[in-house]
Amino acid sequence: MKLGILTAPFAETPLEAVADWAAAEGFQALEIACWPSAGGEKRRYAGTAHLPVETMTKARGSEIMGMLAAKGLSVSGLGYYPNPLNADADHRAQVIGHLLKVIDAAGMLGVGVVNTFVGGDRTLTVDQNWTRAVDIITPIVAHARDQGVTLAFENCPMIFSNDEWPGGHNIAYAPRIWRRIFETWGDAVGMNYDPSHLVWQMIDTARFVREFGARMVHVHAKDMMIDRDGLYDHGILSAGMGWQIPRLPGLGEVDWPGFFAGLYRAGYDGPIIIEHEDRNFESPDDRVKRGFVLARDVLRPFVV
Repeated sequence: MKLGILTAPFAETPLEAVADWAAAEGFQALEIACWPSAGGEKRRYAGTAHLPVETMTKARGSEIMGMLAAKGLSVSGLGYYPNPLNADADHRAQVIGHLLKVIDAAGMLGVGVVNTFVGGDRTLTVDQNWTRAVDIITPIVAHARDQGVTLAFENCPMIFSNDEWPGGHNIAYAPRIWRRIFETWGDAVGMNYDPSHLVWQMIDTARFVREFGARMVHVHAKDMMIDRDGLYDHGILSAGMGWQIPRLPGLGEVDWPGFFAGLYRAGYDGPIIIEHEDRNFESPDDRVKRGFVLARDVLRPFVV
């Protein structure tokens, strides 16, 4: 296993400077955030563009990978988390177009994984969304396979705000949908596993890893705290709005020894990438860095 970070919180810092800091702090891998260079993404913890994927060439990719390797860093994957099933056709076309560019860039860089979402239309049922997903996502999966890239979907419901209510912006969050994903696309896709999203859904994390551990190609380390007063006020039918609070590893309710025990039993030996969405350790960069270092020290004893 290699311990690393998702670069998204360093929106204003060039990739090489992020890499210098990460290497100095003993991290071994980066998941590189690859939103469009022109911006446009409005939601929190999104929009960072650390690679020029729109203009990537093999020569430029070789330079970037050489720079990172010289610092002792590998690239766990390229990360772009939009909503490919958005109800608005123009928006959907834009994000799919960029996702294809991220996949192409990964192929030129020699990076084998692109992390993203299946997506979802919040006004439709999960089953209605699944029917659309088969039509919309299948060509993207085929394109990734042609580039030698595995498309890895994260298990996040994407329901944190009223504009994502009631159905969320990503249907790949529950076991019944994950079974369909692997039945439909097989080994062409994988899971980018984040245990924090199971905590507030009350999904058995150990059982989840037993069932899907062999299909995990990338893992996020993020914690989740449940605000019991918020849960009391809003109720469980609010789907976590008002009571789920993302935390850095060690500051929430994820059982990290159990988490790693399950991964090792499942045979997972890939990257463990810290995803930073803890508002207690937001900008400036010094506070972000403190958060990553705190998480590093919590997780490091388990990563061998």
